[in-house]
Amino acid sequence: MFSRYKKPDTSKPKLVEVPKPSASEAAPGVAPKPSASRRQPTKTAARVVPMDKEKKRKERLGEVKVELHKRLLDNLNLSALETATEADLRAEISAIAGEALDDMAIVLNREERATLNQELYDEVTGLGPLEPLLKDDTVNDILVNGPQQVFVERNGKLELTDTAFKDERHLLRIIDKIVSAVGRRVDESNPYVDARLEDGSRFNAMVPPIAVDGSLVSIRKFKKEKLGVDDLVRFGAFTEEMAAYLQAAVSTRLNIIVSGGTGSGKTTTLNALSSFIDDSERILTIEDPAGLQLQQTHVGRMESRPANVEGKGAVSQRDCLKNALRMRPDRIIVGETRGEEVIDMLQAMNTGHDGSMTTIHANSARDAVSRLENMIAMAGIEMPLKAVRSQIASAVNLIVQASRLQDGSRRMVSITEVTGMEGEVISMQEVFRYQRVGLTPENKIIGHFTATGVRSHFSERFKMWGYDLPAEIFEPFEAR
Repeated sequence: MFSRYKKPDTSKPKLVEVPKPSASEAAPGVAPKPSASRRQPTKTAARVVPMDKEKKRKERLGEVKVELHKRLLDNLNLSALETATEADLRAEISAIAGEALDDMAIVLNREERATLNQELYDEVTGLGPLEPLLKDDTVNDILVNGPQQVFVERNGKLELTDTAFKDERHLLRIIDKIVSAVGRRVDESNPYVDARLEDGSRFNAMVPPIAVDGSLVSIRKFKKEKLGVDDLVRFGAFTEEMAAYLQAAVSTRLNIIVSGGTGSGKTTTLNALSSFIDDSERILTIEDPAGLQLQQTHVGRMESRPANVEGKGAVSQRDCLKNALRMRPDRIIVGETRGEEVIDMLQAMNTGHDGSMTTIHANSARDAVSRLENMIAMAGIEMPLKAVRSQIASAVNLIVQASRLQDGSRRMVSITEVTGMEGEVISMQEVFRYQRVGLTPENKIIGHFTATGVRSHFSERFKMWGYDLPAEIFEPFEAR
């Protein structure tokens, strides 16, 4: 059975004795009979016993899984597994696990054995305990606070799972497996890392000694099915009128910034907006790490990278952006602007690369402009404030504000146009907004989208490009 994938001349590892359950543990849920000298145990104590037994059983199964995983690594020829089919590998793992369980005199029922085989398969080929969560389409985020605490986000709400790692070394092994696959590293000298999974999900980790109570891991999952504009309208992220306006804005090559907080849906919004770009245009994307899911034919993707062990070889987003300007792009899309690359991004928007887009962390359109000013200052570029604001006003045309509300829902709460300069102040006008009107007893937000009544500053531009939007789009909701 082991002839194809077993290592040649490999001796069996020493067996680990797993303690058998005591007589008092043999019958879950049944407390031992009290003697005449002891009081009758309370109902509360009787309920604790099965829980303790279940915990001990899980711990024993965890120890068994660790030992079996060691055996698999010792027995399997990992280089031969690259060409093995999934069926063959599962059969091999099941056979080795069955033989080891017999040697250790451990009896498992069919369901426990199937679960154990699946977990061993995930350990060998995937990311161990995280695999079931990565395959769960209802999970948006996976948050690990040390080996014993794994949270997930479903429908905008965090919940604790029963997923756990054996110990810190187990968790570190999974982290190293992820980051080494994309050519990055994490250790005591470099205790934090940004990476991406094979499916494009974002991965961030911080390890001890910086992480005090165990390694911290955050995985932002991307759905396999890309959400389009129609999907976001159906989910209530914005309205059809707003979608028509955004289609005109993207198609007429306005420069757009998607602003919002963490987890507000900035990247999802950027992906949806990019669907309005004509398929004949050349698009270059710059990210850290890569995560955009553009569907156009002519897309060039770039990803920054950190320095190597010697402190050399770093490639920043600014380096990618400078090089992108020499690659004849029609549009440049930066996944997130957060540093010195901001000045190159603004210059690109001002010098023939109309229709470029990026995201930025900010809580409102006015905050987004202030953050752009701060990033230019932090880049060490000494410019008068008026010149900085003039550069921003001429480069940025539209700011789309995304937000995650207190009930977990994500909304495009504002669409604001940048209209120019008035003295030393950047002038802006809000075209659409999300109006909150109340809260249900279930803490669900009640509200609606509405236009502000202000006609678009770019109406003439829309007409020249063949997008003659009806005037009703800009009328307030109450007036319709």
